[in-house]
Amino acid sequence: MNFRWAERMSRIGTESAFEVLAHARRLEDEGRDIIHLEIGEPDCATPQNIIDVAVRALNEGATHYTPASGMAVTREATARYVTARTGVPTSLENIVIVPGSKNILAFLLLAIIEPGDEVIVPDPGYPIYRSLVNFIGATPVSAPIRQENDFRLDIDELRGLVTPRTRLLIVNTPANPTGGILTREDCENIAQLAIEHDLVVLTDEIYGRLIYDSAHVSLYGIDGMAERTVLLDGVSKAWAMCGWRLGFGAMPVPLAQRMDTLMINSSSCAAAFTQLAAIEAFDSPESDAAVDAMVAEFRRRRDILVDGLNRIPGISCRRPAGAFYVFPDVTATGYNERELQKELLDEVGVATLAGSTFGPHGAGHIRLSYANSVENIERALERIALHLGAGAVSPA
Repeated sequence: MNFRWAERMSRIGTESAFEVLAHARRLEDEGRDIIHLEIGEPDCATPQNIIDVAVRALNEGATHYTPASGMAVTREATARYVTARTGVPTSLENIVIVPGSKNILAFLLLAIIEPGDEVIVPDPGYPIYRSLVNFIGATPVSAPIRQENDFRLDIDELRGLVTPRTRLLIVNTPANPTGGILTREDCENIAQLAIEHDLVVLTDEIYGRLIYDSAHVSLYGIDGMAERTVLLDGVSKAWAMCGWRLGFGAMPVPLAQRMDTLMINSSSCAAAFTQLAAIEAFDSPESDAAVDAMVAEFRRRRDILVDGLNRIPGISCRRPAGAFYVFPDVTATGYNERELQKELLDEVGVATLAGSTFGPHGAGHIRLSYANSVENIERALERIALHLGAGAVSPA
């Protein structure tokens, strides 16, 4: 049958990390040794206490439908967690539990954005922001994030992007792909801008627990912002639970009610046993200790990777403040970032991502994830250096 595709399908993008991962897996099937620095997933296991709670829940019958916005006990635990993290008094009515945090973004766009509206998105930024904005017929507007500004939004530049058609601002801190974070001053300035122009804000803080040398500042927690902000978060990154597919949003009650309706019309609900496991993640000191240990290990890997990249001629790499990515400038190597991504994978077996897959302002960069072992990071550095003709990279 020759399908007649809906026009909107021409406007939807993809997530390049999964495309590169698929190509890397094919090379592995051919017998190649591939070092995976492309995928944004912690390489450690979910903490055992969380697994134990999920298994016990399954054995006790937590296999049935749940309310569309989530079980009351899970929403209450999530509200406590959000209150503790942001300082904003949050109740279960503000919380929507979803099977994967992308749903919060999709539901928000469906609930408030009309075709022709403008949505400001970080550039470089998580590709799904731009993809879903395009898909619903709105216009994504790039907010440049540059290395020379420590991968933070330039507030004056951001102000110049706001027009009468601007409806929503998307912010990500700590950020994918750069690892940059927003300071309290940045957040206060963004809040002032949003209030002045009556903008809704989506603040994606999925990496908010993975921060190294300062305290995380939530835009949701800035005075006056909870009434116009959707906080997107989940259990994937902090507790190494990517495959569990559980995200959440904290938001004004009228928005939560619309998202409940959208959940009923799409996924129905999130799984009961994963919701009970999330309570253990939020409330258990053992889970907090596991997060702290992971952050310490990621800090060690970050420093090894950043120092190693900066010893390779032609590469300039900032030390990221959060998440588990580096986003080095590779323009001085003489390579186009897409050519370099391809050669590193096909010729030396190091899987990375071209920065321009995260937006036009990512050109000249590549993204590498340090959610891999120190041994593999050091092997990758060696291969990259040899490929670029720099010889072996000696330890610091």
